[in-house]
Amino acid sequence: MRVSLKYGDGYLAVNLPESDIDVMEPRYIAGLADERASFIAAVRQPVSVSSLRETVSAGDRVAVVMPDITRPFPGNRIVPWLMDEMDHVPPERVTIIIGTGSHRACTMDEMTAMLGRDIVSRYRIINHDAFKPDELDDAGQLHDGHVVRMNREYIRADKRILLGFVEPHFMAGFSGGYKAVCPGILGIDDIIYFHGAGMIDDPRSTWGVIKSNPTQCMIRECGALQPADFCINVTLNREHRITGLFAGEPIACHEAACRFCRESAMLSVPDRYDIVITTNGGYPLDQNLYQTVKGMSAACRIVRPGGLILCASECRDGFPDHGNFKALLAAHGSPGGLLARVREPGEGILDQWEAQLLAVIASHARVALYSGLAAEEVTQAYMEAIEDMELRLAAEVEALGGRASIAVLPEGPMTIPYIED
Repeated sequence: MRVSLKYGDGYLAVNLPESDIDVMEPRYIAGLADERASFIAAVRQPVSVSSLRETVSAGDRVAVVMPDITRPFPGNRIVPWLMDEMDHVPPERVTIIIGTGSHRACTMDEMTAMLGRDIVSRYRIINHDAFKPDELDDAGQLHDGHVVRMNREYIRADKRILLGFVEPHFMAGFSGGYKAVCPGILGIDDIIYFHGAGMIDDPRSTWGVIKSNPTQCMIRECGALQPADFCINVTLNREHRITGLFAGEPIACHEAACRFCRESAMLSVPDRYDIVITTNGGYPLDQNLYQTVKGMSAACRIVRPGGLILCASECRDGFPDHGNFKALLAAHGSPGGLLARVREPGEGILDQWEAQLLAVIASHARVALYSGLAAEEVTQAYMEAIEDMELRLAAEVEALGGRASIAVLPEGPMTIPYIED
C-alpha cells in the first residue's frame, strides 16, 4: 500500500509493508460552492446577535483579532469580505490585531500572504506583543483572583470581532471561539498562567472535549472579561477550502462550529496500534517542532505503551529558536526529568506546556521524526532522527516478527482517533 503524507507544501509518498493497516483521514467535505455568498449569508443572519452591519456603526473604533501564520486561516478571503461588509466604517477606524500569543511576530511578507496587498495597504495591522506591558491593559479578574492583562487596542475598541479556524485541539478540545483572545492577545504572564502544568495534566484538557474541559473553561472565562461583539469561525478541508462558516455571538457560534467539526474529524477505534504514522498537516501547521507536538499527540492517543510513533514534519522554522521550548528540552536529559521540573510548585516557564506534552508523549511511546532538523536536534528532543520513513518502518515491523498493527494519519491532527471506551 502507498500513502501520501502531508509534508510542508506538498506530500511525502511512503510505501507500507504487508501488515494490518488502517488509514485514518477526516471525512471529506467539499468546499462551499460559493464561499463569498456563504460568508455574506452568515454575517447577515448570524447566531444570537444582530447582523454585522447592524452591530458595527460607522463611528465605532473596531478591533478585529485574527490567527497568526501558524494557522491555515483563510484571511486573504475572509478579511476582504469582512471589510466589504463593513464598508460604512472608515479604514482608519479599524485595527487588525494578529493574535500571536507567545509566538513570534508575523513578517510583512507573511502578513501580505495572510491578508492580501490591498488590506495591508489600506488598514492598520499590528502584531500582538505579549512581552510589552505598555501595550496591555487590565481586562478584569478571574474567579480565582488572577488579574488578566490583555491587548490595549482590543480593550479600548468600541466593537470587537474575532476570527478563527476550528479544528480539534489537543488542550482546548477545539480551536476557535475565544481562543483568539486567550491566549491570542493576553500578556505573557497570563499565557504562562493559562498553560499551568496542572491544567495541561488534567485528562479533560484534551482533544474534542468542550463542556468539562478546564482549558476551554478558562478560555471562555477570559473572553467574558471583555466580550466580543461578533465572531466568525470557519472549518476547512484538506485543500484549505471553506467547508463551514459560523457567525454570531462567540460562544453560540463556536459551539455550532465544534459540532460540525466533531462529525468529520473524530474517529473511534477499537484498540491501540503497534505503530502510528502521523504528520502535522503540512505547512503552515508543520513549520516548526513546537507545533508538531499536536500531530504526535493525536498519534499518542492510539499507540500502545512502548509502541512507535513515526512522524513526518518539515519544521522549516526549526524548533523554533524564539521562546524557551528548545532550551527546556536541552536542559533535561530525559522526559522524566523535564516533567519533574515543570511540575514543581511555583512560577511557570514560557513554553513549558509544549515541552511538557512532548515529554508525556515520549514517556508513553518511542517517537521517530522525519524532518528538516539536524539529527542532534531531534535527539535533544527525546526522539530518533530518521532519513527514510520506509526503512524505519520496515525495521520496526521486522522487530515485531514480520507483522504489526499500523495506523496512518496522513493529515495528522486533522483526524483525531480515540479508543472506543
